[in-house]
Amino acid sequence: MMKEEKRRIRLLRKGQKGFWRLVFSRVWIMGFFIILQFLLLLTTFQWLEDYETLFQLISFVLVFGAVLYLFNSQMEATAKMTWLLLIMPFPIFGSALLFYSKADIGYRGLKRRINALEKEGLRYLKQKSEVEMELRETHSTTYNLVKYFRRSDGYYPVYKNTQMTYFATGEEKFEEMKQQLLKAKKFIFLEYFIIAEGKMWGEILAILRQKVQEGVEVRVLYDGMNEFSTLSFDYAERLRKLGIKAKSFAPLSPFLSTYYNYRDHRKILVIDNEVAFTGGVNLADEYINHINRFGHWKDTAIMLQGEAVQTFTVLFIQMWSTLEREVDYTSYLIEPTESYASDGFIIPFGDSPMDQDKVAENVYIDILNHARDYVYIMTPYLILDSALEHAICFAAERGVDVRIIMPGIPDKPIPYALAKTYYQRLMLSGVKIYEYTPGFIHAKVFLSDNSKAVVGTINLDYRSLYHHFECGVYIYQSSVLEEIIDDFTNTFNQSQLVTLTEVENRSLMTKMTGSLARMVAPLL
Repeated sequence: MMKEEKRRIRLLRKGQKGFWRLVFSRVWIMGFFIILQFLLLLTTFQWLEDYETLFQLISFVLVFGAVLYLFNSQMEATAKMTWLLLIMPFPIFGSALLFYSKADIGYRGLKRRINALEKEGLRYLKQKSEVEMELRETHSTTYNLVKYFRRSDGYYPVYKNTQMTYFATGEEKFEEMKQQLLKAKKFIFLEYFIIAEGKMWGEILAILRQKVQEGVEVRVLYDGMNEFSTLSFDYAERLRKLGIKAKSFAPLSPFLSTYYNYRDHRKILVIDNEVAFTGGVNLADEYINHINRFGHWKDTAIMLQGEAVQTFTVLFIQMWSTLEREVDYTSYLIEPTESYASDGFIIPFGDSPMDQDKVAENVYIDILNHARDYVYIMTPYLILDSALEHAICFAAERGVDVRIIMPGIPDKPIPYALAKTYYQRLMLSGVKIYEYTPGFIHAKVFLSDNSKAVVGTINLDYRSLYHHFECGVYIYQSSVLEEIIDDFTNTFNQSQLVTLTEVENRSLMTKMTGSLARMVAPLL
């Protein structure tokens, strides 16, 4: 009995410690301060209501200014409608929130720094004139896209002399990734949206620790949202104690700022400026199906070896340099130790939310507009702005075979219900929509006419196209396209074609959820 009593006391004390640790954790403290700031705003609005004349005057000025701003801004049309829907019932709050979100409060200096770093880094990417000339003389349509990428000197060059390997699953990428990490001699750069402790990250971390002991420089950059979900707040410090240079991008704090809306969604691994990986695969166990979250997790990635890797080296250094003094580019833009035979054309590119140029969306729309036979798409989300929705529909209406593969088992019910609201118009235009029966599809791939493809991190939703740092690889006339074609063929065979009847017979709850979510689609 005494032992049992002591055990109960220990459990009680442990529970008390856990409770107080939770109460005083950074998450709860941050949540408390954010709620406090919202309450302060609401109190201010309540106070204004006691002064009706003053309230009406301020309300009129704010609403008039907000509407004037929206009509004259370059904001996407659907986003404007979302703001108007918020301002109409809550004129002061909605207008104040609009101006607050557009004032860059809390990150104006960082925004200027990021834009400056992009211009600085891209100066190190030089276009080989012979590659550009070959493309211009033989493939004029694709060359027009190169001109778009090169609208300023040294901006995202087109390369040859690069070997590409496509991975149809996260498991395939993981095995090759480990083999390439073991070959590292000079440096390893990892930039990932999600890192979660488990089998995948554990095995990679073991290799990184080994490489640090061998004198290889290792840098790890992960998005700050991990500190609320998969990693501890001091995880970067823990990595630094292992000899790994580590940073968290845009870590959250208790103060309201639109800065937190911009996340680093990239997945980049660079080794010795000779090998690079990107695609949809993060460093967590669900991506290699070691754990089951939403059925089979279907994802893709691509490995580059050769000249084109240097664009990813520059992209990583740019992002790293936003967090500390600028890194010397020339120390890492070293010549590859091996030469690789020319195999088509390739353009690695990045996309930033800090400017008005929507690079990823423009690339997708260009593929749709120039397609002759087909465009096949894999995406986990389908939350389209008006320009992309029109491009998809118009391609199908021109007789192009447009097919979109969506998850059969979603990871988020609200975005999934929202995606369903786009199905009817797309299908009436001739678009075929498939759902991946075995589970969740997280891949982000475009394929067109057996001649071009994009593999990267870019979803078909507002967050990827407007609010995230993203990256991708544009591929033209390369043998790797055969691997991508085979993957689409296999994935279609495992997917169910959605019929218009099924869309029309959605449950009332799904229809209502999707319709309500569509009102705030730019926020999802």
